[in-house]
Amino acid sequence: MERSRAGSRLIATAMVVAAMAAGLTGCGGADFTYVMGDDGQSYFKVPASWRKVDQAALDQRVFGDPNSATARLRKRLSWTVAYDAFSRPSADHLLDATGGSDQPFVFAMVSKLTASERDKMSLDGLRNAAMLPVAVGADVRQQLEQMPTYPYKNFELLSDEVLPPEDGVRGVHVVYNFKVLGGPVQTFDQTAYLAADGTRVSVLLIRCSATCYRQRGQEIERVARSFKVKRIPG
Repeated sequence: MERSRAGSRLIATAMVVAAMAAGLTGCGGADFTYVMGDDGQSYFKVPASWRKVDQAALDQRVFGDPNSATARLRKRLSWTVAYDAFSRPSADHLLDATGGSDQPFVFAMVSKLTASERDKMSLDGLRNAAMLPVAVGADVRQQLEQMPTYPYKNFELLSDEVLPPEDGVRGVHVVYNFKVLGGPVQTFDQTAYLAADGTRVSVLLIRCSATCYRQRGQEIERVARSFKVKRIPG
């Protein structure tokens, strides 16, 4: 029985990969890089010219000091990857155009939820899944923005869509602006899904300056729309 279930999962995963390959061929394979999460259920595509970001630098940027027990736990529960359209990819481009990069940056993360996190997960939890303060009360936001060292200022919600459930997978797609670290306004295009079994959250975050986002909107939209989470039967 276990062998049968394992075989079913392998076949289902192969079907997902085959579907991705077919899509790649249909879009002109050399034009895109396809990326699959370590859960085997989440995947997306980026233009082939976008370069992968150094993993160690990205993990330190996302999780913090690698010597911290909290950071190590968060990293153990998560899979991350990032691609940068800038010619010199850098994890520093995750939140803003530091270093003169006014180019799209895409970050993906699949996180395993603890039991307490599963009990509390909601649509607002998905909106906050990229670890940015999207769904917080106005009073809380005002208090945060009054702190001199708080990096996320002048929040603007541009769109907020609850995605239709598909095979038990729930999701949200939100687009918003922040003025980060005193630099130009940055636009964040975020899609987050809760797995059908409620154990994992998968998030795709695309960042670009507001000007860049307007100029390269179609390109960014293609990346955002390619992000899917499929339930693999098993």
